[in-house]
Amino acid sequence: MQPERMNRRQFITSAAGAAALAAGLPDALASPVPKPLDRPVRLGFVGTGNRGTGLLGTMIAVGGVEIPALCDIDEAHLKRAAAVVEKGTGRKPELYQKGPEDYRRLCERDDLDAVMTATPWELHTPVCVAALEAGKYAATEVPAAITVEQCWQLVETSERTGKPCMMLENECYYRYAMLVLNLIAAGLFGELLHCEAGYQHDVRWLKGIEGKIGPGGSLLWRGRHALWRNGNLYPTHPIGPAAWCLSINRGDRFTYLVSMSTKSRGMNVKIAKMFGADHPNAKRSYALGDINTSLLATENGLTMTLYHDTQSPRPYDEIFRVQGTEGIYSRTLRKCYFEGRSPEEHTWEDDEKYYQQFDHPLWRQLGEQALQHGHDGADFLTQHQFLAAVRLGIQTPIDVYDSATWSVVSPLSEKSVANRSGAVEVPDFTRGRWQEKREIQILGI
Repeated sequence: MQPERMNRRQFITSAAGAAALAAGLPDALASPVPKPLDRPVRLGFVGTGNRGTGLLGTMIAVGGVEIPALCDIDEAHLKRAAAVVEKGTGRKPELYQKGPEDYRRLCERDDLDAVMTATPWELHTPVCVAALEAGKYAATEVPAAITVEQCWQLVETSERTGKPCMMLENECYYRYAMLVLNLIAAGLFGELLHCEAGYQHDVRWLKGIEGKIGPGGSLLWRGRHALWRNGNLYPTHPIGPAAWCLSINRGDRFTYLVSMSTKSRGMNVKIAKMFGADHPNAKRSYALGDINTSLLATENGLTMTLYHDTQSPRPYDEIFRVQGTEGIYSRTLRKCYFEGRSPEEHTWEDDEKYYQQFDHPLWRQLGEQALQHGHDGADFLTQHQFLAAVRLGIQTPIDVYDSATWSVVSPLSEKSVANRSGAVEVPDFTRGRWQEKREIQILGI
């Protein structure tokens, strides 16, 4: 199957899955009778920096999409992205660049099915809300929101308008993460107990201090967040696939969390080394602790450990450990152990052989093409799933409740850190509907 097309069997499978996905959702968000498009998805895009332009290229590669409009405050970024769109689709997009809220004009266009944003974090919710209010599907880079209030705003707007909102959490579509979902479904883990995951990635260059983006030693928008926020500022990469494993919002829910941070040293040390101890940003006080550890508990007695480590020198490591009564998987080790199945007792075995039997169908179908694109193919599959939902007129696989629940960990962790690691309740954005078990929907297979 080409990514932009579905045959009749695949459409029926997806349509039937839509009814299952709708179970437990408010009527406004449930679409048991899909209304598929008979044309390409028409998408408006807001935020055309490096990440946004990369996503545009990936969407074009997925196929079955037109991009009539782009929006950004940076003229150079906008022109670069427009060239990518014109080359990939043969059509020039209309450009919106009249200030930081010109995305509102874009959202009001009557020739768009969906709006996607890859702006700085604080604009994700405003752009999505504008899109939803205009009757469009909304998609956002991570996180979907940075405050509790924004999370509720997304949920309530999506429910009121009946339009889905999907956070584009690509970690959910990594090959190993989808393998683990299949291993869980096959019962190899037994009863699940615990997940450990983290965003452990030295991204001080994204905060601007290495001079790769802007003047050396300066602070970009990510760096400015480190000045005044202390907690897990980027939780959705680790929490997304782990929450899917633990059936969060699909039979279980997070109830509370506790969080603590180390002192902050990484930004000061790095800037001083590169630009001298007298550089103004080497002497500034940063609120963000270099390493944050958060613990979450669920209604059904499961736990999750999340780490955030973006300011200390280290190789990238997502951790992703899943533990059950019958086995364990470690992404860091690329190994697993299943009692009674693994060859040697109490001994790790390589995970490679499990792909032969349990590789996810989405990867079997699209993996070769996906691997030609970013983040080990996960970007391609994430875009594919969003566009498939829009094309079919159904709920998105990562829904607004996932988007809010995974994003809210950030402000809640900040509150816990500020209160000497006091326990903080996690809002139930589903208002009790988490108790109705739902399958994770994978579209177009």
